[in-house]
Amino acid sequence: MHISMNGSVPSKRKLKHLIECLIWALDLGGKIMLEGKALIEDTDMPVKMQIQAMTSASEALDLYDVIDCKSIAAHIKKEFDTRYGSGWQCVVGSSFGCFFTHSKGTFIYFALESLKFLIFKGGSSPF
Repeated sequence: MHISMNGSVPSKRKLKHLIECLIWALDLGGKIMLEGKALIEDTDMPVKMQIQAMTSASEALDLYDVIDCKSIAAHIKKEFDTRYGSGWQCVVGSSFGCFFTHSKGTFIYFALESLKFLIFKGGSSPF
């Protein structure tokens, strides 16, 4: 899914507001949408953990510039390691490819404005 911003960089305040809308924006299909601007594209996380992922993303966007994807990812990873035990991985960016194995119930991939967020806890290899 591609999310267009009409060439502008969203403000931290705007991104935070969109994430704060999360609570009332749960749709019946179990996907989380924020006024059509953000979407959980795939997940096997419990809803409570999904909300924590979005909250952690919001906090990171308050602390770092939108273009500082490495610091945003590090903030989210540290938050998940603290809350749910070590071993979490986080990738943030506008375009990336990946291949990984994750522990059941620990995966989320969502888009918000120009950024994609991938959070998961590593699992053992099936090979």
